[in-house]
Amino acid sequence: SPEAHASRATFCPTTDRSGSAEKLTPSVTAGELWKTEEPFVADEYIERLVWRTPGGGSRGGPEAFDPKRLLEEFVNHIQELQIMDERIQRKVEKLEQQCQKEAKEFAKKVQELQKSNQVAFQHFQELDEHISYVATKVCHLGDQLEGVNTPRQRAVEAQKLMKYFNEFLDGELKSDVFTNSEKIKEAADIIQKLHLIAQEFSEVKSKIASKYHDLECQLIQEFTSAQRRGEITRMREVAAVLLHFKGYSHCVDVYIKQCQEGAYLRNDIFEDAAILCQRVNKQVGDIFSNPETVLAKLIQNVFEIKLQSFVKDQLEECRKSDAEQYLKSLYDLYTRTTNLSSKLMEFNLGTDKQTFLSKLIKSIFISYLENYIEVETGYLKSRSAMILQRYYDSKNHQKRSIGTGGIQDLKERIRQRTNLPLGPSIDTHGETFLSQEVVVNLLQETKQAFERCHRLSDPSDLPRNAFRIFTILVEFLCIEHIDYALETGLAGIPSSDSRNANLYFLDVVHQANTVFHLFDKQFNDHLMPLISSSPKLSECLQKKKEIIEQMEMKLDTGIDRQHILAAEQKKTDFKPEDENNVLIQYTNACVKVCAYVRKQVEKIKNSMDGKNVDTVLMELGVRFHRLIYEHLQQYSYSCMGGMLAICDVAEYRKCAKDFKIPLVLQLFDTLHALCNLLVVNPDNLKQVCSGEQLANLDKNILHSFVQLRADYRSARLARHFS
Repeated sequence: SPEAHASRATFCPTTDRSGSAEKLTPSVTAGELWKTEEPFVADEYIERLVWRTPGGGSRGGPEAFDPKRLLEEFVNHIQELQIMDERIQRKVEKLEQQCQKEAKEFAKKVQELQKSNQVAFQHFQELDEHISYVATKVCHLGDQLEGVNTPRQRAVEAQKLMKYFNEFLDGELKSDVFTNSEKIKEAADIIQKLHLIAQEFSEVKSKIASKYHDLECQLIQEFTSAQRRGEITRMREVAAVLLHFKGYSHCVDVYIKQCQEGAYLRNDIFEDAAILCQRVNKQVGDIFSNPETVLAKLIQNVFEIKLQSFVKDQLEECRKSDAEQYLKSLYDLYTRTTNLSSKLMEFNLGTDKQTFLSKLIKSIFISYLENYIEVETGYLKSRSAMILQRYYDSKNHQKRSIGTGGIQDLKERIRQRTNLPLGPSIDTHGETFLSQEVVVNLLQETKQAFERCHRLSDPSDLPRNAFRIFTILVEFLCIEHIDYALETGLAGIPSSDSRNANLYFLDVVHQANTVFHLFDKQFNDHLMPLISSSPKLSECLQKKKEIIEQMEMKLDTGIDRQHILAAEQKKTDFKPEDENNVLIQYTNACVKVCAYVRKQVEKIKNSMDGKNVDTVLMELGVRFHRLIYEHLQQYSYSCMGGMLAICDVAEYRKCAKDFKIPLVLQLFDTLHALCNLLVVNPDNLKQVCSGEQLANLDKNILHSFVQLRADYRSARLARHFS
């Protein structure tokens, strides 16, 4: 711009008359390009210098780049910077000299201060020793004064007591302390001392005792009035005076009595008692010097008077008339009392508050807990018997006598060894006589009994009492209900020669299994925690084991007598009279067995999950195969009968596919191949036996099936198989 050109023109050098260039003056000073208080950065300094020097640009025209002028500008600035450096260096040296001088002066001053401090410390030590000496003298003087003053004070007090004593001897109380009601505190202190002295003077003893009693009554009355007005400070003052009187306990009783006035306004006496104790606990420390004793006495009063009276009213009216209500009320009241005791444990009641509260609870309930277990077991027996009888009455069923002792044991042994029904078969009309409702009711009653037993029994009696309840449960649930249903179910199974087989007992088995699982759950959930650390544990486990074994034997017996095959399968099925007139594809027994097995497989799959399904189906499938295998070996087969047997096994194999267990299907494939031996041409027997499915079987097994053929004894067949 023209302005910039004009400003830069002022920095152009001038020439002298001879035409030589004059010495250049810098267009800008070093002080303008760099402030000494800032760090020196060479690049930035040169950049500023070049920018502000005429001819330092790179553009053409009048401001074209002029290296000579720029060089001269650099030389001038270097000289100026050298001068500036020398000036700064001199300043630094001057400052260093000044700093060294000040450091020496400061060190000298510090030494002087240290000397002064040492002198002051010596003076302080001397002063401390002097103060200690004076204090020792003062203490000694104080002891001497106290030694003189204490007997003097005692003499003065004794003189005053003698003066008051003389007034009682004269029978006329003139001193202001006895006549002024506002000085009752001083009068109480005096009369308390006189009362101790007067024990040796019979002529004045009664007068002082009378005044002692009057003052004590006045103080208690004053305390009572202050409590009603809510004056805590006055109550504390009067209680402190009464602390040395014999009637101090009466003062505490008055306080406890008035605290309870209007405290029981709700329907819940236990909640009222808790609130009362919380309120008194906050207040009692501001009144009495021994608050824990006063609070403990209040709690004792609440338990022994209020709660004991309430418990007695609640329990006595139903103790003899209604055992159920009595047990429920006893459990509820005892629980609420122990809960209240737990709340009171947070208060300061002295050293052993746990024992203190336990004794209070025991004092209330001891008469009810002594015979608790007798009432519990008596009620549980009658209640259980009523539940069972009500159920059998609803079924219009008269319970049969099962019998016990040696005869019953003998029957069980005969039944286990022979698998024969003992006694006539009865018609149950499909009724299992097992009710989940009855079982739930019995278990619920027992559960409540266990809970009451846990709460109300002494810890030393708990395992024994729990065992008694358990034996009642075993008697009514396991013996009177489950075992009776099993016995009735066994009696309801048709005899082996009956033509009408049914699956009735399997329903009994299913329901008995469900019921026993409920029994076992209660055993683990409610009985085990009560006996786990006592010798009764082994007793209960042994009794449970005996019950299980007894029931399993009867279940096994009944299942073994479910003779669908024996009842439905006829000898003529596999040896028909008319070989040319067989119209059926498979036997009636096969149809019923397959229907039953498919039903059981479906139940297993619906009732279980995971690997349990495969495990149970594996076991069922193996047993199913063994049963069919053994069943087929009981008959002799004609040619057409053998074909029917093959058809039956084919149906069994289809049924086995539902198991979806490879081993089970393989077993039935092998059995099907074995059945081919019943119909194959004698000339082909060896070829069939060496086939893929039969080649690895024992020769005796193959021979046993060949022997089932009706034509086995023919010479031709025996020759071919030998």
